[in-house]
Amino acid sequence: MQTQPTVSFDGVAVDDAIRDAALAHVHDLEKLSRDIVGCHVVLSQPHHHHRRGRLWAARIEVVIPGADIIVNRTHHLDHAHEDPLVTLRDAFGAARRRLEDCIRRRRG
Repeated sequence: MQTQPTVSFDGVAVDDAIRDAALAHVHDLEKLSRDIVGCHVVLSQPHHHHRRGRLWAARIEVVIPGADIIVNRTHHLDHAHEDPLVTLRDAFGAARRRLEDCIRRRRG
């Protein structure tokens, strides 16, 4: 990767364990493709429902030559996303599938 991956927290306190988990997921994407130029991850809690739980949202931007892969994961009905690690897992799973599709298209 040409630039260092970044992990940002929007409106929530910075948590080093969550940041480390996100960076581990980015490292797994790097193993899949060496063409990744940059990656930016933003975690937030846009829904502040005190009775239904505080759900997390993730936005991942993966930059490769000729394409940008952007994944937004906001599941306002999925209460598994009260755990930020589950949100990261699902978001990076989607990013991985999109990156694999892009690699397949390039190879023909």
